[in-house]
Amino acid sequence: MAIEFRMRPGIVAYLTAGDPDLATTRDIALAAIDNGADVIELGVPFSDPLADGPVIQRASERAVAKGTRLTDVLELARELRAARPSAGLVLFSYLNPVVRMGMKAFCAKAAEVGADGVLLTDMIVEEACEYLEAMKEHSLAPVFLAAPTSPDARLKAIAGASQGFVYAISRVGITGTQQKVAGDAAELVARLRQFTKLPIAVGFGISNAEHVKAVGEFADAAIIGSALVALIEKSTPEEAPAAVGRFIAGLRS
Repeated sequence: MAIEFRMRPGIVAYLTAGDPDLATTRDIALAAIDNGADVIELGVPFSDPLADGPVIQRASERAVAKGTRLTDVLELARELRAARPSAGLVLFSYLNPVVRMGMKAFCAKAAEVGADGVLLTDMIVEEACEYLEAMKEHSLAPVFLAAPTSPDARLKAIAGASQGFVYAISRVGITGTQQKVAGDAAELVARLRQFTKLPIAVGFGISNAEHVKAVGEFADAAIIGSALVALIEKSTPEEAPAAVGRFIAGLRS
């Protein structure tokens, strides 16, 4: 399945599924799409989210405490696909829940519910053979993370294995907001352009319209994660969908 960005820069919105609850996550995702998000990254909550900063860690802990499982997130993806057939939909997970389900079973189910792609944050390209085969079998787009510290040979491998888009990490470290877009991001995108014609989306720390505009100068899309999850954390479940909708609309302005 194709993942398309309607304008530059595109907007990818990350949500931790099940925070504050699955029904509210659905409403938030729909509000994000309706206000300009091209792609929803639907995060599978995990008990040990090492790549994430404190905001997303807390969201994951809340969702896990409520009993949100990978199977619940897949069913939520099904609902979103039915409600917004043209939106991009990427399942974002750590490897452990997928391994517990079984790689082939997971990919089959992801395709069945209508996901476009999958990002496994701790799946490295050097060990992805079985994963890539299962993804290809079910016409799913694997999305890999590319870091500023990666040598060109590794960026070439990541670009070659990716489909849909390449996720360029704006800085080394964990997720979280920052004051400005790291200078490493533009250099990383330029290096990746040598190896792929896929869209390149920049994430880690993108949190306001100024950041999105800056990313649009050199990349195809901006990924918003911690800023959205923090907004949800401080909103009531009733307020959260409208608050996220306003936030996404504001990024477009």
